[in-house]
Amino acid sequence: MRAPDRRRRGSLFGRPTRAVRRDLSQLICAVLGLLLGLATPMMSAGPRVDAGRAANLLFTIGFGVISLVSIIYSMLFLVVQFSAGAFTPRLSLFRDEPIVWRAFAFTVGVFVFCVTSGLSIGVGRSVSALVPCLAMLASLIAIGLMRALQMKAFDSIQLGHALTSICARAHRLFDDLYDQPYAPGRAARPPPEDRPGGAPVTWSGPAAVVLRINVRALVAVAEEHDCTIAFRVTPGMPVWRGTVLAEVSGGGGLRASTLLGAVATGPERTFDQDPDLPFRLLADIALRALSPAVNDPGTAAESMDRTEDLLTRLVDRELDIGRFPDGAGRTRVTIPVPDWEQYVATAVDELASAAAGSPMALRRLRDLLARLEQRCPAERRAVVRERLRRVDRTGAGAHPLVWAAPTAP
Repeated sequence: MRAPDRRRRGSLFGRPTRAVRRDLSQLICAVLGLLLGLATPMMSAGPRVDAGRAANLLFTIGFGVISLVSIIYSMLFLVVQFSAGAFTPRLSLFRDEPIVWRAFAFTVGVFVFCVTSGLSIGVGRSVSALVPCLAMLASLIAIGLMRALQMKAFDSIQLGHALTSICARAHRLFDDLYDQPYAPGRAARPPPEDRPGGAPVTWSGPAAVVLRINVRALVAVAEEHDCTIAFRVTPGMPVWRGTVLAEVSGGGGLRASTLLGAVATGPERTFDQDPDLPFRLLADIALRALSPAVNDPGTAAESMDRTEDLLTRLVDRELDIGRFPDGAGRTRVTIPVPDWEQYVATAVDELASAAAGSPMALRRLRDLLARLEQRCPAERRAVVRERLRRVDRTGAGAHPLVWAAPTAP
């Protein structure tokens, strides 16, 4: 989480959501297609062609492109279904790829342009050859986007690409959230949950998952009403009717609707403000691979490779980022955020139990913890050492003939 008084930190909470950008791009492309379709037939530059033939060509291109897109997008549903069945149903990487909605938005623009320009030609005898040429060029670009979309879909059904995509998004999220190095000597501050409570604001809608919290807006509102807002939920947590979202202390006049309007919810977790999600996805993939129905320890080992990469990336970062001050430095909004132990627990604990029957997976998990312990600051080492000892005991007891001495103390 980021403090809104820093430009980079506040950018995570100020940018529009993916759904807003998706809908906005489609609207922009449709409007541009409409304007170009009205303007280009009035051009007089270049050679002239028969208006009737040009109109027929434009209608053919427009309806042909939109039909092609409909067929391709229908086939891509199989890709989404395969990823959910092979990896984890929470893996929605391909569906959220920008090229999915950008390609559709551009195709909508091409369709609107072709139909509008075909109708704008009217009953004229001739029209500039630039109009059908522009339509053909736009259709070629749309076909190129469809090909790129197909290649992205083919890549998404490969394990390596899926793991790489998870880590790439996690890296961007971690770099945006945790830009300060870990300071072991910093005085410990009480977590937001331990602070005195205030007036509770509860969730009254249907069950959902918290996706984003607009901290910038809430800090400004809290400063205006001279109050503090202590959230009891964090992005990625489920909420249902009666769940306490936050408690407001001090001041007055802050309406619950204002706070609820700054909290975006949805049916499933996203990468927007949920740094624990990458570890959850990698653990899910490994757990499914280790299930008796699949029994694929190699996939679990590959997933643990990426888990080690993410944990190593966080080992020297400051994770206590849940306090957001106003311009005067007074904390106005607090959000409970994952700490080092929670990240390690999500990544390792369930996996350690599932890997007990697989020497390959258990040894890979032990190597992960051993190397991570060597890289940890002293204050964070006990969390890893405890799990390393537990895994070593499990391996020595379950697989005494193949279990070697641990690679780290």
